[in-house]
Amino acid sequence: MSIACPLCEHIPPQRSITLAQGLYHLCGRCTLVWLDPGQRPSAAAERAHYGTHDNDPADAGYRRFLDRLATPLEAVLTPGSRGLDFGCGPGPALARMLEERGFRVSVHDPFFAPDRQVLDGRYDFITCTETAEHFHNPRREFGLLDDMLLPGGWLGVMTAFRPALTEFAGWHYIRDPTHVCFYSNGAMAWIAAHYGWSLYIPARNVCLFRKSGGQTDQRWRTGPEPGGSIGERQE
Repeated sequence: MSIACPLCEHIPPQRSITLAQGLYHLCGRCTLVWLDPGQRPSAAAERAHYGTHDNDPADAGYRRFLDRLATPLEAVLTPGSRGLDFGCGPGPALARMLEERGFRVSVHDPFFAPDRQVLDGRYDFITCTETAEHFHNPRREFGLLDDMLLPGGWLGVMTAFRPALTEFAGWHYIRDPTHVCFYSNGAMAWIAAHYGWSLYIPARNVCLFRKSGGQTDQRWRTGPEPGGSIGERQE
């Protein structure tokens, strides 16, 4: 039975990868790798696993980790911009960090901040840190993010870019049973092209997407060129 890619909906996958952790599929078009749908964890299992995370907003090391997205994002935002931390988790550290820098930030998480009214809002920026790898339906989720972004708005995504397939079996990221989608530079470029976004990669495993429209602002061109490679080897 052919399985459509949950991101670009291409059929069939280019190849399948059977590992101890599960059965994975590689899309021949957008290069997404995803866990077979029949092996995804239940909502209850996901919630239980997330409860073991210790994402303390006061933890200096965790803040440094999130700063890899917060700093380049802050550089392109207008002071006072309104944003949404999508998938904030039990401790919305990034939202707090951005509020400390003068931004207004709402939060949403299906388990820990499930108020769906915030999903009816429109935002100058959205952050999605260590969340996209949990998407069971990334096409739907990225479509929702696009709907919530105002013209000219920014989407900041942080997720570990997958290594080459020869290194995939030993990659630490697949050991987490709630990680079900794995992105490459090519997958991020496909997302940008599909939604008509510009793509800027300011640091390893960090993407800033900009929705078309709004006023032109050259500040975001102070780093690597939009869509610039960070030199990872991938198939």
